[in-house]
Amino acid sequence: MADDRLSSLAAAIVAFRDERDWRQFHNPKDQILSLVLEATELLELTQWRNGEALDRHLDEQREAVSDELADVLGWVLLIAADRGIDLGAAFERKLAKNHAKYPADQVRGSAKKYTEYKRES
Repeated sequence: MADDRLSSLAAAIVAFRDERDWRQFHNPKDQILSLVLEATELLELTQWRNGEALDRHLDEQREAVSDELADVLGWVLLIAADRGIDLGAAFERKLAKNHAKYPADQVRGSAKKYTEYKRES
């Protein structure tokens, strides 16, 4: 199950952190800041490239992309664990909200935000 896998990964990153006595540094602001910093490291891998050149570069940098995604996930897991958030349940709730905001039959093929299209009642 996905929830079991998320729980296992969360337990692993919490144990890693706690074995190093780093929880003392992990207040919510600094955790969220670290999450954003890791996301910008992922973003940096795309800088100055577009289209096919970007696709090639990301393929060539697959391990770096993988590492940065893992860093982002690590912070997400830590924040959720420390805040008592069940990520699997939170994701399912958010996906249900997105289904309601973006009905497939109304938004298919459109990049507009949900506030930009007419919703039929």
